[in-house]
Amino acid sequence: MEDSLCEPETEIADDAATGPLPTTGIDPQRLPRPEETEPLQIMWRYVIVLSTVHLVALLAFIPWLFTWSGLVAAVAGHFLFGMMGITIGYHRLLTHRGFVCPKWLEHTLAVLGMCNLQDSPARWVAIHRMHHQHSDHQPDPHSPLVNFLWGHVGWVVCRHRRLDRTSHYERYVRDLLRDPFYLKLERKDGWFFVFLAHAIAITFTGAVVGYVVGGGQWAVVGRYAASWYVWAVAVRTVFVLHGTWSVNSLSHVFGYRNYQTRDHSTNNWLVALISHGEGWHNNHHAQPRSAAHGHRWWEFDMSWRIIQGLELVGLAKEVVRPKSKVASDA
Repeated sequence: MEDSLCEPETEIADDAATGPLPTTGIDPQRLPRPEETEPLQIMWRYVIVLSTVHLVALLAFIPWLFTWSGLVAAVAGHFLFGMMGITIGYHRLLTHRGFVCPKWLEHTLAVLGMCNLQDSPARWVAIHRMHHQHSDHQPDPHSPLVNFLWGHVGWVVCRHRRLDRTSHYERYVRDLLRDPFYLKLERKDGWFFVFLAHAIAITFTGAVVGYVVGGGQWAVVGRYAASWYVWAVAVRTVFVLHGTWSVNSLSHVFGYRNYQTRDHSTNNWLVALISHGEGWHNNHHAQPRSAAHGHRWWEFDMSWRIIQGLELVGLAKEVVRPKSKVASDA
């Protein structure tokens, strides 16, 4: 298995859902960092970019920068970019192939995913497939059993040498990189320019709204443009980032379990709420290919409802559903 391509959820799925955590050699409550992160090396460009967007988001506490339209755009963006782009696009479609859809829709969802400052589709997918293969064991790129901060964000800003190797991409995302669209995005950080373009477009839209509201007064135009930049770009991006990171951290530490898996994955209602159903993480680790993460009737999964809607109108096919005894309660 070490030298073979891990196509979506073939070998990885079976290996990830079975087998106990190691009971000897390490403290099962405390893992060492992955070997490829030693010696620790900070990736300063990631630190600078992420710090900048967080600092800009803090400007939301300035009353002058608040507008109702900016807030509405931020909430809408959380659904459009966060749910459609990351949860449905990057995760359930590209990583696990929980359903198939037309290429134009797949590429559209991937573009929406890039608007969340979470790296390129191929890199995101490769890291997540690797996580499923080694979940809560030392090779896992972001287990919170190292420590909570590492599982939440530390792994993002510290270099993992394996993740930059061609062999890593060849093994985990060869299927994705057969598509020239994804291959092109890996060159010269193409995905980051998509993020910048979307930020400019949103800011410009805010300026247009300000022009209409203020009757052409440039002070109002500037205020609305700044408000949309702070709320609909920075605040929304930060919220989506921490929602995604919380799946890696909180949903491996706090919550309940429907299934016995070889990792510490849990179902966490708060994470599910802020990440459109991703917090039903124990369910997901038990059945990674399932497009539905909520398996009991009370485990509401907004992303699954959207996928069902796409299926209803013929845009999603070959939809993978839960197949366990627990799922019969839903």
